[in-house]
Amino acid sequence: MTKTLDAVHTTDQLPESTTVVIIGGGIIGVTAALTLAERNIPVVLLEKGHIAGEQSSRNLGWIRKTSRHFEDVPLALAADKLWAEMPERIGQSVGYKQSGIMFLAKTEDQMAMHEAWLKSVDSLSLDSKMLSLREINQHVPGGKGHWQGGIYTASDGRAEPSIAVPAMAKAAVKKGAIIVQQCAVRTLSTTAGKISGVVTEKGEIRCEQVLLAGGAWSRRFLGNHGVSLPTLPVIASVLRTTPMEGPTQIAVGGPDFSFRKHKDGGFIIMQRGKVDAPITLDHLKIGVKFRDQLKHGKDSLNIAFNGTFFRDLAMPRSWRASQKTPFEHVRVCEPKVNHGLLNDAMNNTISAWPMFKNTKIEESWAGLIDVTPDSTPMIDRIKTLPGLTVATGFSGHGFGTGPAAGQLAADIVSDVPPIVDPSPYRFDRF
Repeated sequence: MTKTLDAVHTTDQLPESTTVVIIGGGIIGVTAALTLAERNIPVVLLEKGHIAGEQSSRNLGWIRKTSRHFEDVPLALAADKLWAEMPERIGQSVGYKQSGIMFLAKTEDQMAMHEAWLKSVDSLSLDSKMLSLREINQHVPGGKGHWQGGIYTASDGRAEPSIAVPAMAKAAVKKGAIIVQQCAVRTLSTTAGKISGVVTEKGEIRCEQVLLAGGAWSRRFLGNHGVSLPTLPVIASVLRTTPMEGPTQIAVGGPDFSFRKHKDGGFIIMQRGKVDAPITLDHLKIGVKFRDQLKHGKDSLNIAFNGTFFRDLAMPRSWRASQKTPFEHVRVCEPKVNHGLLNDAMNNTISAWPMFKNTKIEESWAGLIDVTPDSTPMIDRIKTLPGLTVATGFSGHGFGTGPAAGQLAADIVSDVPPIVDPSPYRFDRF
């Protein structure tokens, strides 16, 4: 966990009933709670650990349209507007800046990939454009990399995960939402085949609707109710440098590194070309659904059979409401940092921009990411459990669309016209 994460102080009292219960205190659950509270819909958010304790504070903070699937861009466009309005909405800065995002291409194949994406979204009238090496050096001076070119979207940006999600949570409470931390939901209650409440470690809450926004924990929670959610875990390691004079305010993604300016003056850096993919039992159960991803992205996956398999295997996959759950055994998931990947990231960054040579690392962390077979989330009702909606499987790029994704989930729960067409996120597409 990043040590810059703001704490949120909330009640310990569990209400007897509400209209909507949200499971999960990441950016999706928090923005859904904020939206529902603003609509005067009674809502209780329950978090097994603390607000933004996992991937919602461990991501890079990028807010991008670039390289998203065509069907996912409208949600990103809606999120841009919501991010810009957020300081006025909640009365606090979240570090949002439209400072631009640039992706670099080292090979002709990588350049062709960016060109193909730009052509695919031509009808959306984005401000994305291809860059030459000369233009890259103008935007990000001091570089020594020999690039084929790049793609740049000036309206893309960034925000600070460690302050944004807590700030939204505090605003939601001020507007009427109830948030209870250190309170795991064990099971769903049903009456006549429909959701009627949730059973937590502190007791039961009656409700009309439940929104599950549990990130990487959602698959295990749904599995206990006989619903198979097709997600697998990967782990990304990230570092933050001490303050330094950097080349740009633009976030830069190379094939094997990325960096972006942090509010404290340092840079957030990772090895963009590799993530850890420890084998779990779920790989054996549903891995076939991910064969296309494995075929095209195997070079970016550091696949390993290690202690993660046995720790996962020892964790229950089914339980009763009276039993202690995995969510109580692991309040906050703390994956092991891969310092080898971070060393690669620093070396690759220094090779491209030598001004990073003498910088020092302030901290490092790792986050667990839930990935779907098509890298697109599920935001939809679960037909077999009437009254349950899920918003999960954001595949490592949920922070950027978070405000709009949370609002879309709130729209579905409260049965109002959705902020964007929800069909790309339907649960049954798999």
